[in-house]
Order: sequence, then structure tokens, then C-alpha cells
Amino acid sequence: MKDLNNQKGLNSIWTDNLARNQRPDSNALVHHLRTVHQENTGFTELCASSCRDESGRNSYEWLAEIVPDDENLSILDLACGSGPLLKILVDRNKNFNLKGVDMCPEELALAKKRLINSGASLIESKAQNLTVINDNSIDILLCHWALTLMDPIVPVLNEVKRVLTPKGCFAALVDGPMNIAPGYKEVHDLIYSYVQEEIPSYGEIDLGDPRIRGTESLTDLANKTFPDANVTIKTNVVSMEGPVIEVAEIAAGFFYAAFVLKSEKRKSMIKSLSRILTTSKDSTGTEKQGRFSMPISRLVVEQI
Repeated sequence: MKDLNNQKGLNSIWTDNLARNQRPDSNALVHHLRTVHQENTGFTELCASSCRDESGRNSYEWLAEIVPDDENLSILDLACGSGPLLKILVDRNKNFNLKGVDMCPEELALAKKRLINSGASLIESKAQNLTVINDNSIDILLCHWALTLMDPIVPVLNEVKRVLTPKGCFAALVDGPMNIAPGYKEVHDLIYSYVQEEIPSYGEIDLGDPRIRGTESLTDLANKTFPDANVTIKTNVVSMEGPVIEVAEIAAGFFYAAFVLKSEKRKSMIKSLSRILTTSKDSTGTEKQGRFSMPISRLVVEQI
């Protein structure tokens, strides 16, 4: 992944539409997400692997916990990115029948290197059109931090239902309620304030379907698609600590908005972010330490 402080600022159809006060469509969203991942391949893994909950689990490990150790389960990782979740599953049970789908070839290239000789199948495809996956062929479908970004979302959920076995399970890691993670909203608002100096309308339209970000609205969506399933959502908080500049850099990487900033503006934002994340100095009294906490939710749909 390139040095984010040396970037020129991301330009996409999405950001161009916003700058012109035009409403981006789903094609603009796809172009924006692909551009972010092409220019910053592997950033999701870097960010998500750095934060852990009180039990020491990162978000990939927390999501993977819903998978039993039964042999020969067929498991699909939707929007698998660079493959960290698939690697966790490979290491747990080499008899799993694993598939990963992502729309970004650069991310899949990283996943291919990581999963060499694992037997996992990697497929380039959008989530709304999983024609490469047979009906009723997947026992467990996982989606780590990507459902939030998908629009339109209903075709995605319909495809998930189609490919799952009659008693299959769907589990997704999504954004949690802002108020459960101390300081998270302050971080969110600061980053967006910097971006809105460049693009005033940024944030008025969400990346993806906003219903995924609300516990009640997400539950309602899942119940409509899976009327005969058990639907549960659990919340959690993951955090990281360390040198405050490093913490601020990684924290900013959780926000797609931060990629829009040009180099100098981003450096200024990181300095401001460091001030609100600072907790103390280290034992030598020289290097400032910081802490960042983030809310997450885990949706689990168990077909009966």
C-alpha cells in the first residue's frame, strides 16, 4: 500500500458528482470504491487487523467465530479483499471448501499470493450478480465490512439467499452504533470536516445504503429477505493503542473520506486527529501515546 501522506487526493466519478452538486448513482459508487482499492490495495486489512476487542479478537476473528469446525463446509467470503478472513479459515480447517469473491482485481491478487496452495477459489465479481455461484451451494456466507458499502443492497441480499443452502447461515460485520465507542464520533466528525472544506456536500449522501448502518433498519432488511430465519445483531468495540501519530494514521484509514484529501490537507488532519487521540506520553516521557476505539456490529442470519 502506498504512503497515504504522499497522495494527490483521490478523484472518482463519485467525488466529481459531489463537487458538481450532482447525486452519484450506483455506477459512480462502484467506480469510487474500485479507485480507492486500486490506489490503496490492502488498506482494509491493515486497519481492521490493528484493532482488538476486550477479548483480544480483531473484527475478522470475531466474524469467523460463527463458523463451526465441521469438515467439508462450503464457505463464501463476499468482498474478500486481500483474503485475511479466508486465511483464518484455512488455518483452522484445511477441509473447508472456500470461495472468495471481490470486484477489485488488485485485492484478489494479494489474496491469491496469501492463499497459494490453500485450495480456495477466488472470483472477480460484483455482489449483486453472483452467477458464478450455484443455487443452494453455500453453507456459510461471510461478509466483512463491505455490506455497508453496497448499493443497491436488496439484490445483494437476494443473491445471498439464493446461494445459501436451506439451512445456511449469513453473517456480516458492519458499522456499529457510534455512541458505544468513546471518542469515535469526534474522530468521524473531524475527518469529515476536513473533507467538507474540499467538497462541501461530502457526507450528505452515504457510501452504500444507509439502512445497513442502523440496527433496526438492518434487522428489518434481513427479516424481509429471510422471513423464516433467526436474525440477531450483536455489538462490540475494537480499539488500538500506540504512538499517537501511528494510531491517527491507522484510524484515518478506516474512513473512505480520508482518501479524498490531498497530501498537505491530510497531514494537517492527522495532526488534529493526533491531538484528540492522545492519551499520555510513553515511559521515557517523550513519545505521545494514543488510543482509538471503533464500534462494530455482527449480523447473523440463520435459516431454519
